[in-house]
Amino acid sequence: MNEISNKPYKRVLIKFSGEALAGENGFGINTGILEYIASEIQDVYRENIEIGIVIGGGNIVRGISASKTGVIGRTSGDYMGMLATVINAIAVQEALEHLGLFVRVQSAIEIQEVCEAYIYRRAVRHLEKGRIVIFAAGTGNPFFTTDTAATLRAVEIGADVIIKATKVDGIYDKDPNQFADAKKLDTLSYDRALLDNIRVMDDTAIALAKDNALPIVVCNMFKSGNIKNIILGDRSACSIVQPDKEKE
Repeated sequence: MNEISNKPYKRVLIKFSGEALAGENGFGINTGILEYIASEIQDVYRENIEIGIVIGGGNIVRGISASKTGVIGRTSGDYMGMLATVINAIAVQEALEHLGLFVRVQSAIEIQEVCEAYIYRRAVRHLEKGRIVIFAAGTGNPFFTTDTAATLRAVEIGADVIIKATKVDGIYDKDPNQFADAKKLDTLSYDRALLDNIRVMDDTAIALAKDNALPIVVCNMFKSGNIKNIILGDRSACSIVQPDKEKE
């Protein structure tokens, strides 16, 4: 079982939202933010941490939104969203390689001209060789979010933790942008996140993390150095979803 402590993590899965890449434009890829994310990942890489990445596609197309009117079916909309994540993955790969890092993109949908197909053992071998692996196209199946894909890949590669890099510094009992009395939750159990409908990730992702005792860390990606500090052991500027110690 993964223990929550101040010990450094050795292998991590970092989940970024696609919207984060868009910046204030709300659509597309902001190269300034792309460079910032690459720089933050480079800082982690320099600490000899094995890094997997999943990035959403909401800055281009989100399946549930594309299918909202019924003109596009949900299945097709979700496949469109998966392809959007491939575009973002390639962009992040380019930004990281521009800094001299070694990166592989593995897609759950075969697109052999631009990236590798996802193969679990190959992904692990890349990590062991010091390559960053970006997992694209979600799970390869409609009706599953990139949060679920990130949790699934984290479990498969044996990551110590999944880090959800967001615009806020942790988990709150209500939206801190709308409620002045919102309280930050430094730690909470999987059960509380599910029962209280605290939207850390979607329910499928949280349930999968619970089944595998995989910690979920939520942090502010726009605080420079934050992701690296958390990975190295400073857990003060984040929230953690973890096993309920009283039930162990």
